[in-house]
Amino acid sequence: MATSNEHEDSPEQEEIAEEPKAPKIRETPEDIKQEAIVNTLAFHPNQDILAAGDIDGDIYLYSYSCTEGENKELWSSGHHLKSCRKVVFSSDGQKLFSVSKDKAIHIMDVEAGKLVTRIPKAHKVPINALLVVDENVFATGDDEGMLKVWDMRKGTSFMDLKHHEDYISEITVDQAKRTLLTSSGDGTMGVFNIKRRRFEFLSEFQSGDLTSVSIMKRGRKVVCGSSEGTIYIFNWNGFGATSDRFALQAESVDCIVPITDSILCAASMDGVIRAISILPNRVVGSIGQHVGEPIEEIARSRDTRFLASCAHDQLIKFWDISSIPDMKVNDYRRRKKKDGFLKALSNKAFDTGQNFFAGLLDTNEQKGKGEEEEERRRRLR
Repeated sequence: MATSNEHEDSPEQEEIAEEPKAPKIRETPEDIKQEAIVNTLAFHPNQDILAAGDIDGDIYLYSYSCTEGENKELWSSGHHLKSCRKVVFSSDGQKLFSVSKDKAIHIMDVEAGKLVTRIPKAHKVPINALLVVDENVFATGDDEGMLKVWDMRKGTSFMDLKHHEDYISEITVDQAKRTLLTSSGDGTMGVFNIKRRRFEFLSEFQSGDLTSVSIMKRGRKVVCGSSEGTIYIFNWNGFGATSDRFALQAESVDCIVPITDSILCAASMDGVIRAISILPNRVVGSIGQHVGEPIEEIARSRDTRFLASCAHDQLIKFWDISSIPDMKVNDYRRRKKKDGFLKALSNKAFDTGQNFFAGLLDTNEQKGKGEEEEERRRRLR
């Protein structure tokens, strides 16, 4: 006769059955490995979703999470024939705009993952820059310096203006949605009035390409990054000449993203993401790095909790920037450390276990190599 003990699990078995392994919660989402180099990233305006566009022309939509194993690909699109240069969500998050080396503009339905609008041959040459101004208007800039502003209701452009002599790298707009600013590879910043549908003026030429443009300090300052590793600052309504500039001693400043009104993050060809204070002008420290890999783009999440970055290592990485909004930068300029190390501002910065030199050290001896790499990247894109 069987005893009652034979029908009961041992204490060890009970413990195994009752305690499934708890999912690990990370400080940031896990890296996302891509099959090709990603050129562009965009965070969704109200969900934990990230879009990425790569050099093969493919676009991927991911949901991201700090729970390990919970990043998921939602859909992918291969409608572009050549490299996808820029992806941007509409303000309501229902549409995803993209531009490409194939000269086309695509608009995807985010929920369905379907192409809803395609404007082929939108420019005569490859398109490089894209900005969604409002629910009806968006702007594009191409490799030869042409700016177009489009009315989505008509599917046509109402401003076609060429005042730059080289590619348009980025476009931004003021809070009133009246003034468009462009940065260009010809070393100038352009100013365009959308309401009056006209060009206003160009800044003086700066040394190197202007790679990025952002409005900061409550609309009083405009900040541009450059291929020479210099940050240029303009006064609003004083766009002709810079009011200030400072060199980061980085190989380049390829992408800038404001985190607060006074602090931005800058990505460089040396693979380092720096936090930079504007007025007082300081390199505050390092957010993170793709070691030895040029960074293509960085993007800020809607809640200013994460920064995402993509580089030539084909990884999308996430960085914790939640402490930056509370950061106070002293006007007093402390002496630079003799070792030139950058202060790590996140737990993943300098994840080699050593302070890593790419920060504030002089890189003049690498300039020639950097220029060659920049030219190779331009051809690739």
